[in-house]
Amino acid sequence: MSYDLLIRQIRRHVALSDPDADILRSLTRVKKVRKRQFVSEQGEICRYENFVVEGCLRCYHIDGKNAEHIVQFAVEGWWISDLRSFMTESPADFTVEAIEPSTLIQFGRKEVEELYRRLPALERFFRVMLQNALVASQRRIVDSYSEDAKRRYAEFRERHPDIEKRVPLYMIASYLGITPEFLSRIRQDHN
Repeated sequence: MSYDLLIRQIRRHVALSDPDADILRSLTRVKKVRKRQFVSEQGEICRYENFVVEGCLRCYHIDGKNAEHIVQFAVEGWWISDLRSFMTESPADFTVEAIEPSTLIQFGRKEVEELYRRLPALERFFRVMLQNALVASQRRIVDSYSEDAKRRYAEFRERHPDIEKRVPLYMIASYLGITPEFLSRIRQDHN
């Protein structure tokens, strides 16, 4: 059951036979995490790329002034990790933490390479996923420079209505780069 969502997502992009899906299962692991449990931590090496089967997580950075900056939320069907740390095996810039009890499918670095070797179509799948993540990241950067806070909040609500219902407002404020108080004023004007 845990793998159904992942396998459907993969099959939307590449061919994956049932025996191939068995190989995928054998080279990954299912991990359940509690609310507020860290999946990976800033300063440590991120060992897994995570696919969210169930739950909600966040990826954030703590700066030199101890301020938290959320860069990503992830819900069912999304991927989350500190990708640079995962790929380079260097200390992570980000912490990944469960906002809700969550179930993940985790891909270790060596296992990903083995999957590429045994199932070449997965290399294409992961390339498409990385391209999509890069496009979303670049779009978010442009929006943060060119849109005011009200517009960024409106776009967040439009793109991610399910996330707004699942995470505290202070986290949405952090993601948008504004204070919780300012977000409250925006929300009052918006309603």
